[in-house]
Amino acid sequence: MSRPALNYVFVCALALLLATVIPATAQTSVEATDEVEQVPHPWVVPSPRSAETYFTNLKDGATLEAPFVARFGLSMRGLVPAGKTAGRAGHHHLLVNQALPLDFKKPLPFTEQYIHFGKGQMEMVVNLPPGTYDLRLLLADQGHIPYFVYSKPLKVTISKQNKNVTPASVQGPARVELLAPADRETVKTPFRVQFHASGYNVAHVGPKAAETGHFRLTVERSGRKPEVLSFTGGQTETWLNPPPGDYTMRLELVSNAASNSVMSAAKPAALTVAAR
Repeated sequence: MSRPALNYVFVCALALLLATVIPATAQTSVEATDEVEQVPHPWVVPSPRSAETYFTNLKDGATLEAPFVARFGLSMRGLVPAGKTAGRAGHHHLLVNQALPLDFKKPLPFTEQYIHFGKGQMEMVVNLPPGTYDLRLLLADQGHIPYFVYSKPLKVTISKQNKNVTPASVQGPARVELLAPADRETVKTPFRVQFHASGYNVAHVGPKAAETGHFRLTVERSGRKPEVLSFTGGQTETWLNPPPGDYTMRLELVSNAASNSVMSAAKPAALTVAAR
């Protein structure tokens, strides 16, 4: 076979190979992206953060007395109980003095260093003896297999363990809170709105998990129809870009049962959105 003929065969073979490989690669790339259920509302904008878990009330290097409450936040994903599947939602895990797993294809163990929150909880009462600890959050799926969604390690020092303090007294009554923005705060757009539930479980509505709810945010302004945003994907935060003005924000936790009743409501918060 002549050299031109050989070159032609080589080019054809290469073209066939690329036609086979490139689509598969493109598909893999799409599947690897963060597919996020976003509330369909013109004020809701994509999060500027990557998918991550984080502590909403703890700071790196803090010195605390035990027991104390650790609160969990989640960006770009929703919560769903263990054993339930709903898109890319998952449930929290608290890692105590543990690095991230080396194999993200294996389920997380059930030990004192890997604490599971498989009901859709957003907080835990931590009651460790005095010492220094590394804490980290990690999101996992229905089978406790971790997603690549985790927090930075956070180091805390426990100076004292109060033996006579009960976890219930530290946690307080079951309630829903609007963590941010603060009441009467002035913000510029876009801004993050953070939700929290103490003593309640949060979940995607899809599986209709018993004893769970999802957040609903109502944003009111004088002379206008209220804007109602339902976070049925189990989301615990959102980013908003409303027009400048004065608003009142009302947060509720709505049951995922058929009754769709309100399980708890936070105190209304006033908010001023400043012009940019």
